[in-house]
Amino acid sequence: MQSPQALLAGFFLAAAGLGLKPWNRAGASMYTLYGDLGSGAFSAEAALAEAGAPYTFEMVSLERGEQKQPAFLAINPSGKMPALRLAEGQIVTESAAILMTIADHFPGARLLPPLASPARAQAYRWLAFMAGEVYPIVEIVDYPERFAPPGCDVEGVRRIARDRIRERVLILERMMAGETFLPGGFSILDIYAAMFSRWSLEPDWKLAHLPRLMALAEAVSNRPAIAPVWQRHFVRT
Repeated sequence: MQSPQALLAGFFLAAAGLGLKPWNRAGASMYTLYGDLGSGAFSAEAALAEAGAPYTFEMVSLERGEQKQPAFLAINPSGKMPALRLAEGQIVTESAAILMTIADHFPGARLLPPLASPARAQAYRWLAFMAGEVYPIVEIVDYPERFAPPGCDVEGVRRIARDRIRERVLILERMMAGETFLPGGFSILDIYAAMFSRWSLEPDWKLAHLPRLMALAEAVSNRPAIAPVWQRHFVRT
């Protein structure tokens, strides 16, 4: 028989999967995630869901430019998503920082290897690599005009940026431990790497060159807690 805590966590996960705001029982500590579907908010929501955290998802539409409006700039002055309001009210931004914060707040979910272990150091290493060496280039692929002076070959900028992402995800492909990114099993690195498998690169190229990463993404998408989140972000109709 499931404990009351497990039943409550299951409710929150089901509500998140349906795109509903969970019931906030008296005394419950809620997290609020700000982002858009298909954006970097996926990684944060997937980690919250995997941890069984009580949270709400507040839509901030990239298409309508809501991330540049005063309401969101008051949350994150950089105008970038995701942003997470912690249960105690503090705001955390930057996707890698959000993932590590969730892992720290829910140690029972084992989203990171033990503190001070060699595996923990490797987790930090590759989180920093993905956040610093892959994520920024995605913006160049998606919005090359932001990085090119007037009259510049914008599509040429996009091609160069895409080639750089290929180089970096091929490093991730080589460094994966196996079915999970780290040898100790599932972690927030699997969530993060799976998210990058959805962006910027052509499906045929990914299938031909990233078999391990694509298999990892498939496994992440089928985890019971994450599956409804994956559907909302990446399999929309």
